[in-house]
Amino acid sequence: MINEAKSILTKFASQIPQTVIGPEKVNFIVDKMKDLSNDDRLLLFKYANHILTTMIDRGASDVEIGGHGTAGSIWFRIHGTKKRIADFPILTTDEGTALVVSLLNQNQCKHLLVSRNLDFSYTFRHEKLNKDVRFRADSYFDLDSVGLNMRAISASTRPIESLEFHPNAVKSMSHGYIKFGLSLVTGITGSGKSTTLDSIIDMHNKVDPCHIVIIASPIEYVHKSNASIIRHREVGRDVLSFKEGVIQALRQDPDIIVIGEMRDPDTILAALEVTDTGHKVFSTLHTSSATESIDRIIAEVNPVEQERVRNRLADVLITVVSQKLVPSLDGKRALAKEVLIVTPSVRAAIKNNNTSEIYMMIVQGGPQGMITMEQDLLRLMRQRKISQENAIAYANNKTRMLQLIKGV
Repeated sequence: MINEAKSILTKFASQIPQTVIGPEKVNFIVDKMKDLSNDDRLLLFKYANHILTTMIDRGASDVEIGGHGTAGSIWFRIHGTKKRIADFPILTTDEGTALVVSLLNQNQCKHLLVSRNLDFSYTFRHEKLNKDVRFRADSYFDLDSVGLNMRAISASTRPIESLEFHPNAVKSMSHGYIKFGLSLVTGITGSGKSTTLDSIIDMHNKVDPCHIVIIASPIEYVHKSNASIIRHREVGRDVLSFKEGVIQALRQDPDIIVIGEMRDPDTILAALEVTDTGHKVFSTLHTSSATESIDRIIAEVNPVEQERVRNRLADVLITVVSQKLVPSLDGKRALAKEVLIVTPSVRAAIKNNNTSEIYMMIVQGGPQGMITMEQDLLRLMRQRKISQENAIAYANNKTRMLQLIKGV
């Protein structure tokens, strides 16, 4: 099958005239893909699924296909490290683009050509596991070619207990304990934010008879309604934007609204509005600490709005979890996290624009369920899960990390 797929791609690429260059080449490939026979296209699907099967079997989290940057290779990320995979033939840039385009439908191709980027989800049947496996995918232009990243979505959620939160932190995030407010899960790309969010949703789904609306781009893990009824709305597929999804959710009788990412001022303001109306909201941000998360939300909006947003955020914010996946001594990765629980003192610091004081409040807030990233890295180091070098490397405050290691 691998050789046959390579042959189809080589033949397809040979039909591209040498006079077609630049971005027009991608347009040509999209147009020409319509002429590919169903049998050939099915074989390309099977080849892509074979790549994904190999990825799952080797415990990789991501795969890179196509685009100038791959240099023709298929790349996997295995336990945090990107590696070329020698099992698959080298593809020319045009062959890689054709393979990526073969996985997209006509509407997706149109969106890609206009926006130069496409977020979507992809599902295929893993024959050995005998179950459907879902992927979060992002296709994009890379020097007049098309690249694709696909990230495996776990087929099951992790129990909330396995994330080792303090009981008070879990209680604060629970809709059963606090019926409204904003809880954030933050971290850089690939830090496990979605996994933590899914664990929190699953915790509610086991015991809380409520209505949960998930708005994400794309939808990753699909929850089955248990104690809760759970709706999944994918941006670009079921709803036009995060903002529209949040506004529409208010008319759908939700108890909990999960916003996949607060990526723009409109979504941030919409999220603050729905928490004001008495709903529980969970969302994510690309920040590496609790204090940075607060500052980022305020900085994202128009300066004229910042004072109002600061006060509203102080009133509705309940918890912030900032996390990182740190290489562990067993060759895998361990979850390190910073947890902020918003107390009256934290609320006052936000309103008075004294967010620099919040770090020390977290340091002193252990009995309330708080922990700094440095304290949690020290815990993992003492449990012999991570090395001292990685504890220092992944610390937000390296000076403080060194003091903790020395026992100061």
